[in-house]
Amino acid sequence: MADVCLTIDGFSVTVPEGTTILKAARQVGVKIPTLCYLEGINEVGACRICVVEVEGREELVTSCNTPVEEGMVVRTNTPAVREARRMTLELILANHPMECPTCPRNGNCELQNLAQQLNIRTVRIPALPRKELPLDTSTVAIIRDPNKCIVCRRCESVCHNIQTVGAIALQGKGFAATVAPVGGRYLDETNCVQCGQCALVCPVGAIYERDDTDKVWAALADPTKHVVVQTAPAVHVTIGEMFGLPVGTDATGKIVAALRRLGFDAVFDTNFAADLTIMEEGTELLERIEKGGVLPQFTSCSPGWIKFIEHFYPELLPHVSTCKSPQQMFGAIVKTYYAQLKGINPANIVSVSIMPCTAKKFEAARPEMNASGYRDVDVVLTSRELGRMIKEAGIDFANLPDENYDDPFGIGTGAGQIFGATGGVMEAALRTAYELATGKTLPKLDFVEVRGMKGIKEASVELNGKTIKVLVAHGLGNARLLMEKLKAGELKDYHFIEVMTCPGGCIGGGGQPIPTTTEIREKRIAGIYERDKNLPYRKSHENPAIKKLYEEFLGKPLSHKSHELLHTHYTPRLSWQALKAAK
Repeated sequence: MADVCLTIDGFSVTVPEGTTILKAARQVGVKIPTLCYLEGINEVGACRICVVEVEGREELVTSCNTPVEEGMVVRTNTPAVREARRMTLELILANHPMECPTCPRNGNCELQNLAQQLNIRTVRIPALPRKELPLDTSTVAIIRDPNKCIVCRRCESVCHNIQTVGAIALQGKGFAATVAPVGGRYLDETNCVQCGQCALVCPVGAIYERDDTDKVWAALADPTKHVVVQTAPAVHVTIGEMFGLPVGTDATGKIVAALRRLGFDAVFDTNFAADLTIMEEGTELLERIEKGGVLPQFTSCSPGWIKFIEHFYPELLPHVSTCKSPQQMFGAIVKTYYAQLKGINPANIVSVSIMPCTAKKFEAARPEMNASGYRDVDVVLTSRELGRMIKEAGIDFANLPDENYDDPFGIGTGAGQIFGATGGVMEAALRTAYELATGKTLPKLDFVEVRGMKGIKEASVELNGKTIKVLVAHGLGNARLLMEKLKAGELKDYHFIEVMTCPGGCIGGGGQPIPTTTEIREKRIAGIYERDKNLPYRKSHENPAIKKLYEEFLGKPLSHKSHELLHTHYTPRLSWQALKAAK
């Protein structure tokens, strides 16, 4: 590809052909403001905040999707450019509810930041009349406020192009336009998997997670309740961002300290339950291989993925592991084994989980998740919700001492920790499956082939003379590619497939701190593997707390009690398109 030379604000720059003006400008230290832009996902120039002057052209051009040309002369800071950006932003603000102090995105809103950057002090355009639209509170995880939608279409691009779910699209025209479920439906009437990727990329407060912090505050204040909490692997290396710590910092000890100060009766590690999942799921895989079960086996830890396959590929559900996710396994053990150990009526236990994922709220509410006779998990909070609770309590998170988890579920291995990154469940399973099947120690513990941000990865391992072939996909668009190949008979030689709903895995979950970019995902993943490397146990089957649980309560993996508490079934769901066709 040829190089192109151009001038931007008087600086010469040489970039590859096809580079946009926006990216070329960054190479000379010129930061052009954007609003609707998402690199590689939404480069449509819809908002026109990124306009610049190009010598020889009468109209201002959008820099995010205009490729450079040889000899092009670009000016990014002329009076005409500044006025155009200000006028565009004022038009948006004139049509936007001014509810900043009570908005979930207050203080972390791109519209606010842009108004500050462009020095907007007054909106010269009078407020435009607009009918107040109702909030969409139909799902347990996601809330839509169509009144705040600025029609940047980021959410639509992520939902269609990355997740291939297509639950929302542009509706209406002009100032009445908004991005919403097709046909005036509510989100719970669509294929929405409640992954929250739309909320993660929304620049304002038009889509956000349902806030359940009041439920937790109420439980903590109730002296009749024993409130326990579990923290997911991905949260360990992300929540510090909300308190000024560098991206990827392992803040596990501070999280434990903060949760104790909030008043939780016991603070546990979901890594323990991730190890438990590996024992069950890995044993299930070996049994399917040995006894001719349905292969390839899919992982079942990611609830958005489960809902996706229920909607779009219900005929492939027999491939899905029957294992519950670590969150739900943990909840079931808390309401049974833990309740017995502590002599507590499970009806008085409130089980809370801190998750990177909005879809975990949906998973916890599934009717199947109550094998103990009680709901496995009572309340799910995202990383963002926990961050808000810590701030509300006035806790100086960054300066907290590091504290350790409580027994008996405070020991987690590095295998459990890497569940937070794409490829982590697969790697953890291979570490254990190899040693359980062969009785030998793994010659190489790190399966680097399944790591990284490549959309689909594959690896193989020798088990007793048999080559086990595995695949890893993250992002539902990549999962769809694999499902289509499976339907076409192209994956019959593979044994195990890991699918994570969100790009990058749980470190990029819909409930994680905002912003979440590719660069931030990579730093979080590095933090995940650094923590794995430093933990005393790195294989799930070596976890002494797991061994004790099986000895005292479960018996063995896939035992009757394990099946009763730790396994489940999933439900075919018609897509709304199929429902419409049926009518």
